[in-house]
Amino acid sequence: MIGRHSFVTVKVSDQNVATQVLKPTSTGDIVIASAHSRGLVKHGWKGTFNNLPACYLTGLVLGKRALEKGVENAVLYIGKDHFTSRVAACLKGIVESGVKIPVSDDSLPPEERIAGKHIADYASTLKENEQQYNSRFSSILKNGLKPEDYPAHFEEVRNKISGTQKLAAPKPVKAEESPAGEEEVAVKEEKKKKAAPKQKKEKSKKPAKGEKKAKKSDKGGKSKKK
Repeated sequence: MIGRHSFVTVKVSDQNVATQVLKPTSTGDIVIASAHSRGLVKHGWKGTFNNLPACYLTGLVLGKRALEKGVENAVLYIGKDHFTSRVAACLKGIVESGVKIPVSDDSLPPEERIAGKHIADYASTLKENEQQYNSRFSSILKNGLKPEDYPAHFEEVRNKISGTQKLAAPKPVKAEESPAGEEEVAVKEEKKKKAAPKQKKEKSKKPAKGEKKAKKSDKGGKSKKK
């Protein structure tokens, strides 16, 4: 019996994975949050929609949506279905989003399989057979993803979903390149330009006064002779 606990369901098909958080009530179960692997495209996902990386990412999306709805605790309900590695991958995504679900860490896939390292390794072995390589990974190659890049691509999408993308640090701006520095330099240059004509005028005025004095003395001498 689930009782009054919110519970998680995971359905994996040949192409997709769908997961929900439901709340049992006296009138029936209510869907609190849901996520589908097809929705990973909005986060930039280029891989397939039912492998371990896709199952984990779908679970991560569901967990974040459940937390936004106020669901912090839940239990897994699979009914008559089997607890497969893909169900476990989805559950791991939900748990790592922050939703508390009773589960043993030993029953969850390791990080390297969650990231798709096994897919990248398998692709490397097929590289020698180009026809088989292109046939096996045709769908993701059309999307612009090389299977060898699965781990890096997975990490990129996980960061987008988690909201932990690393932003590029802003380049340091030198003082002379800043707007304030440019204004200060311009003001100083303007003051120099204004001061320069004044100095020239003062220099030119001094000898002019001397000349006037000399002229006055000459005039005075002439008047005495008369």
